[in-house]
Amino acid sequence: MATALITFQIADNPPRRLDKALSRDVPEQAALSRTRLARLMSEGHVRLNGAEARDPKGRVAAGDLVEITVPVAEESHIGPEAIPLVVVHEDDDLIVIDKPAGMVVHPAPGTPTGTLVNALLHHCGDDLSGVGGVQRPGIVHRIDKDTSGLLVVAKSDRAHQGLAAQFEKHSVERYYKAVVYGVPEASDPRLRGVRGVSFEAGNIMRITTLLARHKSDRQRQAVSFDQGRHAVTRARIVERFGSPAVAALVECWLETGRTHQIRVHMAHAGHGLVGDPVYGGRRKLAEKAVGAAGLAAVAAFPRQALHAAVLGFEHPVSGAQMRFEAPVPADMAALVDSLKNRSPYG
Repeated sequence: MATALITFQIADNPPRRLDKALSRDVPEQAALSRTRLARLMSEGHVRLNGAEARDPKGRVAAGDLVEITVPVAEESHIGPEAIPLVVVHEDDDLIVIDKPAGMVVHPAPGTPTGTLVNALLHHCGDDLSGVGGVQRPGIVHRIDKDTSGLLVVAKSDRAHQGLAAQFEKHSVERYYKAVVYGVPEASDPRLRGVRGVSFEAGNIMRITTLLARHKSDRQRQAVSFDQGRHAVTRARIVERFGSPAVAALVECWLETGRTHQIRVHMAHAGHGLVGDPVYGGRRKLAEKAVGAAGLAAVAAFPRQALHAAVLGFEHPVSGAQMRFEAPVPADMAALVDSLKNRSPYG
């Protein structure tokens, strides 16, 4: 296996532990994350003053010589596939994709091919410099198979580290468009009785709960208030549909990014997404409110009406502020048009 050798000295006033000292002093251009350094240590690729150093708690001193043998990125076992992609932005370190509904992000036992990763391996080819020691795209966030919209993927290890840190800090700007049953108004007395739901200035609904795996269905997430991961979603009405209003186009944005978060939270508030087969429920809308065309469009919509419309972040290498927008795809646009035809709202 081909390798690269990285050599450096421990700087003054080092942390007491070897792993922390390595993380602090390893050259930035080496693009080695703390996780990658730990793996290299455990595999015997780190030497301290000429001796193998596998103990992350080992002691270090200023001036100690560190040698790290880094295996050159291996080819991924996942095969490249010539699948068309809508590329919104691409540079040496990252790529932003407008993912269509129906495409899985990463191969899994049920979907080993036809995924975004397969498509990126073909599209990027040798431009992938290796993420975590393997020549593959770095997936730092995902959107569900049947959710459309913007996704950023790392092409290099340094970009992967930087993007992952931003997602961990929840500093990435993410706005979604969704078509929901009902209208989440601050004036709705029912919503005042829903635990975890509150309203902020500007008729913005804030949903704050814990999210955990459903007790009986491990593929689903469920709202909880005693166990799980903290999750916050905000939503505001963009447009009301029907006469009287019985559905709405809303803009949702994430303070956290949990699995199925928007879908679970909106359903918890009583405003499940149109077309969502897991959380939304198939509700019967009155034909007199939305018209025959609107009723048919809602009944036939084949997926959750959710689109990742805005993605903003700091470029992990250049530091430039990046912000991208993607219009809702044709199927959601047609759904909205069908609902608008009977709507008195402008």
